[in-house]
Amino acid sequence: MLNRLTQNLDFQTEALTLRAERQRLIASNIANADTPGYVAREMDFSQALREATGSLAAGGAARMQTTQSGHIQPMAGSLGGPVGLKYAAAAQTNLDRNSVDMDRERASFAENSVKYEATLRFINGSVRSMLDAMKSPSQG
Repeated sequence: MLNRLTQNLDFQTEALTLRAERQRLIASNIANADTPGYVAREMDFSQALREATGSLAAGGAARMQTTQSGHIQPMAGSLGGPVGLKYAAAAQTNLDRNSVDMDRERASFAENSVKYEATLRFINGSVRSMLDAMKSPSQG
């Protein structure tokens, strides 16, 4: 029973971490909107979440592996591998070859903010429910 509860919280925690990473990525795109030659980046959130939670299908990309015992192990939810980050397709060509579309970035930022807050509220609600369930009736 407890294992199932912690698995759900682990999943939501990974989702929250990836949402924060996506927010940083979108903010970076917005900050570089006037940088000549900057190519906007985006994250395939669902694929990154599958990788972070270890639920990639057999046909999916492999996890990053180390070849030497001294190598640092990849962190869960890290986006250092090929999965997760990609370059955004430019909506229109600019003379300075900057591919940031501010309308798309603002919309993505707002959407991700709402989803981040929803995930955070879900985690808080889950923890609150577990704490309430653990209280004895006399503590009520």
